[in-house]
Formats: sequence, structure tokens, C-alpha cells
Amino acid sequence: MTTCETLPMGKGTLDNHEGPWTEADWLALGETHERIELFDGSLLVTSANDYHNTILFNLMKALHPAARAAGLRAAQTPNVRLNSERTLIPDLAIKKSPITTAISSADEVVLVCEITSPSNAANDRINKMQAYAEAQIPWYLLIEPDFSGYESVALVLYRLEGRTYIEHAAAKQGETLTSTLPFPLAISTEDLLAF
Repeated sequence: MTTCETLPMGKGTLDNHEGPWTEADWLALGETHERIELFDGSLLVTSANDYHNTILFNLMKALHPAARAAGLRAAQTPNVRLNSERTLIPDLAIKKSPITTAISSADEVVLVCEITSPSNAANDRINKMQAYAEAQIPWYLLIEPDFSGYESVALVLYRLEGRTYIEHAAAKQGETLTSTLPFPLAISTEDLLAF
């Protein structure tokens, strides 16, 4: 089965699997309603609520024009192959390749963005961040909403130095994150929360 020949997946497919998941196993899942990522032989299954989806929509509106002006593409929830054991689905990626590719390789990606949620916050801050760094993705944007009422959000833009991300710019609620790299961008925390 190619990545373009996808079929809906039933819950039984996940329950009946034995042993570590391979890239071929993951590809055979086909289209799913949940976001299912392959991470070192395991599957990470995530879903998003309305608040998360609104922040993602507003983030896309903020980044898309600047990315296009820089000759890049903005893609929501793309498949990004880090290596044969890791294919992650960031909330948003800015990449060099056309958005028509089913799976992008890490070397095509300039910036990945993750919006934390109650079920995955630690994973986004640690495991996925480290995996993106190991794959040499140059920029990582972490967006952390206040889960109690989604009334505030904090942003941190990291740049890769060696095999580690270091903080490049940050914004707290009421501020705008600005940077000239990886392309000129300005992301208002107020605009991200506009429901």
C-alpha cells in the first residue's frame, strides 16, 4: 500500500497489533480520525479540542503570508518523517516542499509548531522537541495555552544549535512574538486566542 492509498482504520487494528510498530505497520493504518504518530515502535494517538483547533487556525493565519513571502509553504498537521522509526504530525510545519506530498522528510522542514494540550504537554516539551532537534529541524515553536480556561497563551521560539534547541524569542499573554528568522514573523498572543 502506498501512502496515497489509504483506508479508514477501525479500533480493532490497533488492539490486535502485537510487538513494536514499524513504519510499514503505521503506513498500513491508512487514514484515521485521530492523529496517530509513530515514535520508536509505539503509537502516539492525539486529538484536539475546539480551543486547540482555533489557536491552530489563528496560527496558520499569522504564519502563512510570511512563509509564502519567503518562498515556503505552511501546512497544518503534516506527516513529517524524522527517520524510519519516527513520523510525527506537528500541529503546523513550514516547509520547502509542496504541500501535496503525503509525507515530508525532516530536511524539507524549516519550522515545526506544537500547541500543547492537557494530554500531550510534557511530550511536546521534551520527547518531541528532542526528536525534532535530533532530526535537525532548524526551528521549533512551542505554544502553551492556559488549560483552565484558554484565556492566555505563551509562545517560545527555539533555534537549533548543534543538536539542541535554545530559546530565540518568547512572548507572554498580551505580547507579540517577533523574529526576523527563520523568516520575518509576528505572532500576537491576543490574536491566537480570538475565538
